[in-house]
Amino acid sequence: MIVERLAHWAEAAPDAPFARTLDRSLSYGDTYSLARRFATLLRRRGIGRGDHVALIAGNSLSYLVAWFGINAVGAVAVCLNDQLLGDAIDYLVGQSDSQLLVVDAEWLSSRHKDLRDVRAELPCIEIGDDGFLDGLRAMPESEAVVSAPHEVCTILYTSGTTGRPKGVMCAHGGYIATGQQSARILELGANDRIFVYLPLYHTNPQTYAVMSALATGASLALRPRFSATSFFADAKALGATGCTFVGTVLAILAARYPEPMRDHHMRFAIGGGTTAELAGAIENRFGFKVHELYGMTEVGGWVSGATAADHKMGANGRVRADMQVQIVDDGDNPLPVGERGEIIVRPLQPNRILLGYYNKPDELAKASRNFWFHTGDVGSFDPDGYLHFHGRTKELIRRGGEMISPQELESWILKIPGVIDCAVVGVADPIMGEEVKAVVVAVPTFDLGDIRPWLAGQVPSYMLPRFAESVDVIPRTQTEKILRRALQYVDERVTDLNQNNKGRTPQ
Repeated sequence: MIVERLAHWAEAAPDAPFARTLDRSLSYGDTYSLARRFATLLRRRGIGRGDHVALIAGNSLSYLVAWFGINAVGAVAVCLNDQLLGDAIDYLVGQSDSQLLVVDAEWLSSRHKDLRDVRAELPCIEIGDDGFLDGLRAMPESEAVVSAPHEVCTILYTSGTTGRPKGVMCAHGGYIATGQQSARILELGANDRIFVYLPLYHTNPQTYAVMSALATGASLALRPRFSATSFFADAKALGATGCTFVGTVLAILAARYPEPMRDHHMRFAIGGGTTAELAGAIENRFGFKVHELYGMTEVGGWVSGATAADHKMGANGRVRADMQVQIVDDGDNPLPVGERGEIIVRPLQPNRILLGYYNKPDELAKASRNFWFHTGDVGSFDPDGYLHFHGRTKELIRRGGEMISPQELESWILKIPGVIDCAVVGVADPIMGEEVKAVVVAVPTFDLGDIRPWLAGQVPSYMLPRFAESVDVIPRTQTEKILRRALQYVDERVTDLNQNNKGRTPQ
């Protein structure tokens, strides 16, 4: 089904732009032709319907061609993080039962050596430069396989910040539906161009950008990675009218550009993980609308989102018409409006959410209690029907019986003068169960001792951090998720704000 959308625009508007970098562009017609030629190459390597192909590469036009080509042959694209090292990448290649590797030159030269045993012997196809795309033109075009809505198109792995990643099996039907819904809330048209700088192995650019472009005939502006320094210059040079975002991207932009920046054509940003204050600052300073979503890979990308007209700062929009969402207590009983509980999701139409976790049926069973998918996220509905996200259940800090959302406390700490970036984690404590630790990136003159006094009038006393640490950078995944496990320590680097001494452990 994905390739059928590409084929539609290749026939209806073959010369219309589909994807552009600073150096080269591909039309819809070019992309469809190259994808079918790549499918021929895959068939010659013995790849067919249902086979698993690991796609491990950075953002490029070749990545898109390979992704479509894998689907054109009826295979499953196992989209893996090209920055993973050692056992992490070896595990995913093996766990996914990949039969072929499609990789770029950088990964092949620097990380292929991390594969072991039979994984190291898997055949490879190298992609990633203009020579590769030009060379494909010598291949004949294969007939694209017609896929059903319930067939698996990709396996996307969870970030693995709390244990081994799980491979989410995503259906063609879910990709199509999320692309249509994304285009709807953005009021996307053929003249729009979506700026893609987040890694293409992630559900965010795949469903919010690539699939919404295929829904409307819009195009993509592609960069290898996010750069705050060149963000607006790149967006302008590429003719971008909007972008996707995740995590702290907007906070980084706000910190990098304290003054208005309007010399661009951007009108929207779509993603999740911001706050009302930050979204307001972005809209006022940069002039584009922040469309806040709630979603995750398992639920088909997103289940609630805001349009430009139906929009509330700090909320995650309204639930899609093809989805059902409830807020429940620990016994799965629905909670009243305004009360916080776990967000659970159920599709109202088929093939919208995950088909399962690859080779881990027990994980799906645990997440599908009472015939609802349990997200592990904390949320609430307000009286106007907007969904609000309050953090991950597994990330919540339990201090003396009180539950603390790291994201909520982080939003306050970011307002402290001198703080550039921050993370909040729980650290073990024999009396309180957990204590709160704040990790900040701040200006050189910042005093960690100012954190508690500043927060004292803003948050309840039980949320005040006991520990604080100053670092040069907050550790994050490629998609800007905080690696909280890497910060859950108390040693000589850490200040005990109760004692104002470094290295003091909880008593």
